[in-house]
Amino acid sequence: MVMISEFDWVQGFSVFVKGPSGERIGDFRYWTGEKFHFVAPNKGFHRFCFTNRSPYHETIGFDVHVGHFTLPDEHAKDAHLTPLLEHIAKLDEAINNIYFEQHWLQAQTDRRAIVNDEMIQRAVHKAMLESAALVGASVLQVYLLKRLFNRKLGTSMG
Repeated sequence: MVMISEFDWVQGFSVFVKGPSGERIGDFRYWTGEKFHFVAPNKGFHRFCFTNRSPYHETIGFDVHVGHFTLPDEHAKDAHLTPLLEHIAKLDEAINNIYFEQHWLQAQTDRRAIVNDEMIQRAVHKAMLESAALVGASVLQVYLLKRLFNRKLGTSMG
């Protein structure tokens, strides 16, 4: 593993880089408005000491990239590509599983919507039938009560 650091320098900053065993690896003084790439020669924790000799409050951008640094003339080998292709195959399978799950959930949602619509229609028809039966029973009750009172009034007078 090699650490690559990129500094975006502003006026008046100095940086000292110490390696894992405390040796001073880099000494960059008074860089202004430049970017600088630093490649660590060995593994381990590195210390970066920033100093501001300017009388102004300054802000710097500081990125540390940890990983294997390849030179432009190095080419990818099968050993590098095989794990990548295996991960791509796993991702492809996972995506296909997600698509299948989405289609299954959509079909299930559609079936439930159809059942729900049918149940709503049945409930409306049942409510209309009950209302019609209630109105019919009320009309029959009014008819029977009129008939009953007409008989009683007709028999008591006569």
